[in-house]
Amino acid sequence: MDSREQHYQNLRAKAEAVGVDEVYIDLLLATFYARVQTHEVLAPIFKDAIGDTWDEHLVIIRSFWVSFIFGDGGYNRDMGAIHKNLSDIRPEHFAIWLELFNATLEDTAPTPQAVEFFMTKANRIAKGLQTIMYDRGNKAG
Repeated sequence: MDSREQHYQNLRAKAEAVGVDEVYIDLLLATFYARVQTHEVLAPIFKDAIGDTWDEHLVIIRSFWVSFIFGDGGYNRDMGAIHKNLSDIRPEHFAIWLELFNATLEDTAPTPQAVEFFMTKANRIAKGLQTIMYDRGNKAG
């Protein structure tokens, strides 16, 4: 086994140790994005960005999360570039997204450690996107 395969195995083992597998990722994303679609603040932002292509969007999001959690998924897009030009996303929306994501985790996670596991990653994603979108002069925030 090469070092990359070992790295992927280690990532998967850490996730599985807290009850996270691909079945749970599917449940989390289905539940979370169902809530996003009815959220008074987030729903219009997503509607403007992806229209009625939720099924296609969920396939992409799943690919991202599987890659992010396990390191071996097929996600190969530049998430920063995709989000950078979405003019409806404001800095305060990240806190709303994180709050809803955390609430969804609290309702669905197989263990309390899974909540922490995902929130650590979600906060990292939010911080990275905010840096790309606002901190580097890419867009007025």
